[in-house]
Amino acid sequence: MSDQTNLAAILEKNEGSILKGWVEAQLASSARQGVISEAESKEASRVFLSLFAKAIKNNYDEGLIGDVWQPIKAHLIALSRERVIQGFSPAETATFVFSLKQPLFDALRKELAKDANRLADEIWKLTLTLDKLGLLTVEAYQHTRQEIIERQQQELLDLTTPVVRLWDSIVALPLIGTLDSERTQVVMESLLDAIVENEAAIAIIDITGVPTVDTLVAQHLLKTVAAARLMGAECIISGIRPQIAQTIVHLGVDLGDVVTKATLAEALKVALRRVGLAVGKIASAKQEN
Repeated sequence: MSDQTNLAAILEKNEGSILKGWVEAQLASSARQGVISEAESKEASRVFLSLFAKAIKNNYDEGLIGDVWQPIKAHLIALSRERVIQGFSPAETATFVFSLKQPLFDALRKELAKDANRLADEIWKLTLTLDKLGLLTVEAYQHTRQEIIERQQQELLDLTTPVVRLWDSIVALPLIGTLDSERTQVVMESLLDAIVENEAAIAIIDITGVPTVDTLVAQHLLKTVAAARLMGAECIISGIRPQIAQTIVHLGVDLGDVVTKATLAEALKVALRRVGLAVGKIASAKQEN
């Protein structure tokens, strides 16, 4: 009887006890017992064990080489993605595979107790195989978490760069937080889209929420202003606090002919005048009538 057929036969013979011991080990080691039910854990384990038995029966390769290993890899990748969403840690996710060692080792000892050399060889090969599968879950977990982080960062960028229509042909872009190269691109795209959508003639860029302005930030602002001008809109920068004004002067940054104001309110007054509008008190208007 070949090595691969022998181990596959042992798995088939002891499937019930192996599955039972494996599920119990998972539940005992998990700190999130309320997240996944025993039934869900048992089903995921049963599917894995079935795929694993099929793989080692056809091609017992500890390097996981061959098409027969693809279904089990896909199963582990899908499971790892679910565990990320459910809040499991990488270690807890990898335990799904590593906790299978003890039940399998026990089954091997039971069947190969009279052949110490064969038992040692089988345990070593099985260890290499399960370790490889366990590392696969960790890699899939990290990949999924990175995807989620990048998506959340993009969503955060979109949320922190809203373009507001203040008046006919006047839009405002309030910036909050650090302005780096990646965010500048998002800011520029959002502003240009808003200029086209609102047929804006004036765009107010408010930097009240930007903590510091250095040479790089100033360059990013100038790029945004230049892009808006190419779209036919004039830009006004508001939120120039005394500290920022001193920093800009100290750095020798030339804002050119860009209009700057201390507050968004002052910038709006300038914008209204540029489009031939003005805001006055209701009382004054009644007295004139």
